[in-house]
Amino acid sequence: MAAFTVRREKPTLVVPSKPTPRELKQLSDIDDQEGLRHLIPVIMFYKCNLFMEGEDPVKVIREALSKALVEGVLFIEADADIELDQLMVDTMPQGCWYLDELLHNVPGSEGILGCPLLLIQVTRFRCGGFAFALRLNHTMSDAPGLVQFLTAIAEFARGDGGAPSVPPVWQREFLAARQPPSITFQHHEYEQVIDTPTPTPTPTPTHDNNNNTIQKSFFFGPKEIKAIRSHLPPHHRSISSTFEVLTACFMEVAHTCTWTRSQREVSRARMVSTYPLEYAVDLVKKSAARMTGEYLRSLADFMVANGRPLNIMEGNYMVSDTRHAGFDTMDFGWGKPVYGGPVSAAPFLSFYTSFKRWDSGTNVFARSSNGKVSRGVEEND
Repeated sequence: MAAFTVRREKPTLVVPSKPTPRELKQLSDIDDQEGLRHLIPVIMFYKCNLFMEGEDPVKVIREALSKALVEGVLFIEADADIELDQLMVDTMPQGCWYLDELLHNVPGSEGILGCPLLLIQVTRFRCGGFAFALRLNHTMSDAPGLVQFLTAIAEFARGDGGAPSVPPVWQREFLAARQPPSITFQHHEYEQVIDTPTPTPTPTPTHDNNNNTIQKSFFFGPKEIKAIRSHLPPHHRSISSTFEVLTACFMEVAHTCTWTRSQREVSRARMVSTYPLEYAVDLVKKSAARMTGEYLRSLADFMVANGRPLNIMEGNYMVSDTRHAGFDTMDFGWGKPVYGGPVSAAPFLSFYTSFKRWDSGTNVFARSSNGKVSRGVEEND
């Protein structure tokens, strides 16, 4: 792994380029749950672009940011004595092990309340490329909302007009509970396991970075996806998406690698890991089919009626598929990034991102206890 040094300027709050409205925005009953009260790191890497010679990405992005948002973004300017290609060699196999260098955890900024709306660090590399890293408060935005905001910054950075092409929309009231609440579905992801006195909440990507867990990333191109599909019956191969077969594969591994399990979860894990792959694929299909508008309204009602409980780890495996969110096409004037998306996972929470190695494919970030997921993927290869 390449060693390098980063020199940072003092963090500053970006001041709006013109007066902005001051108003309160209401979170929905789905946004305001303890399981979403965490910070998500995202990073985009850009190569040197000769057509942008003389332009400073720090200056361009900071000025665009001042046009796009009210005051509240903490911004860090930085320089690293390394070339982008050296970093990318290390990034994908192990994940972004140097994230702390490219996204400084400013003391006092890591909370949920009374903290910056966003933390952004733009780091210039020796080769002329740069990294745009940010930390998102997940209660305030999800991936689509963040991409909409980044798109506005990118349009200002490129000089595409005087206003964002898509006006900002809040309307979180659509995810508020009904009066009176009407719970029309069972929400198993919040079910407490009967023989587990204290269910373990799912760790977050910024919560579990200790020595007890190891993060890995796994690349799946057309060749690897074809190999996984070969384990399915012929009638499943053509009707199962990449998302479905990948999630089924990692779900089998995750259940095999569970650390603390109740008797019920041991039996579930044994069932998932010993049945044919199509069994897990069908479970994924059924779970996705349940995610309707009525299911989300029922979830909001469930949250209010049950005191916004934490989703639990036992029996759950969560996936955030950001491949089509738009991080990999975000252009601030230097072209598309060579990589864009989340770079950190938590046990039982994996991220799927787009990445082009020799072929275009999917990168899966996963974290496990002492490398169990890595061994599990190899055993299921």
